[in-house]
Amino acid sequence: MSTLAPHQERTGLIFAAVCALNGAFVPAFVKLTTGYSDPFFAATATSVFGGVCALVVLGVRGELSPLVAPQIGPRLAAIGALGTAAAYYLLFLGASGASAIDTVLCLQIEPAYSLILAWVFLGHRPTPRRVAATGALMAGIALAIGTEGLTGSSATWVLLATPICWQVSHLITLRGLRGVPPSVLTGARYIHGGAMLAVVYLVAGDRAGLPRYGDLATLLPLLALQGGILYYGGTLLWYNAVTRLDLARTTSIVVPSIPVLSLGATFALLGETPSMQQLFGLLMTAGGVLAFVTAPHSVDTVERVPTATAPIALPAEESADR
Repeated sequence: MSTLAPHQERTGLIFAAVCALNGAFVPAFVKLTTGYSDPFFAATATSVFGGVCALVVLGVRGELSPLVAPQIGPRLAAIGALGTAAAYYLLFLGASGASAIDTVLCLQIEPAYSLILAWVFLGHRPTPRRVAATGALMAGIALAIGTEGLTGSSATWVLLATPICWQVSHLITLRGLRGVPPSVLTGARYIHGGAMLAVVYLVAGDRAGLPRYGDLATLLPLLALQGGILYYGGTLLWYNAVTRLDLARTTSIVVPSIPVLSLGATFALLGETPSMQQLFGLLMTAGGVLAFVTAPHSVDTVERVPTATAPIALPAEESADR
């Protein structure tokens, strides 16, 4: 073992812990910023700030040309349209009508979509453990939100639909963008997605609903922090952790921690406290996510593309671990 291994491990654990803490603040900040402004504007500004950060990083790394390359440019634009533009529009729209606690709970349904889409489109048969884990996390979500939340709130259904956009964008990545560096994939999501949202907002957005100048001066730093640190910065934290720790270990630290840590974040920023039903459902959901991400993969993985909640695996070659 290299003498640098212990240092690398400690550094990786620090990055993983900060990544989890960073992710815990995402739902609370979404709720906070949509409280100040129209959800469409908040989603657009957040994506644009993330895109500016990505543009700077890719420019420094000399990786801007792939964004417009004839062979992969359209696919990169597609993952930006789905993974950022559509997903963030739905996320901010849903969060504006739900609590931050319900927001983080609804987003935990993503592994269920991952399981189904990977089986249908990639032929990855789910293991019994992953099926059971998915059932547990879905039961936890249903318990925490309750029948009233599922039947009486359109915001809940918008939030539950949001991770589908992330999952479909990952299918595009898996099918047509193998070998593209993670930095380019991540940058494309924010640069293309932010630009698309900006164009649509300028054409069809309700600019009459913009915050007043004083409120806007308060809101813009929050949106810059949200887009540059919580979203794009969270992606960089993830990759710094996963390159120092093994993939399964990083995932098992970061992903299940987010819904639990989000309780503290939502209380600190919004004063929200969960009911006993929500708390029990959230812990059940976190346990299901933990069981899901630590279950053996049917396909070996080499990289993951982070979303606002859970990182998704990119399989290695077509070899199956059976």
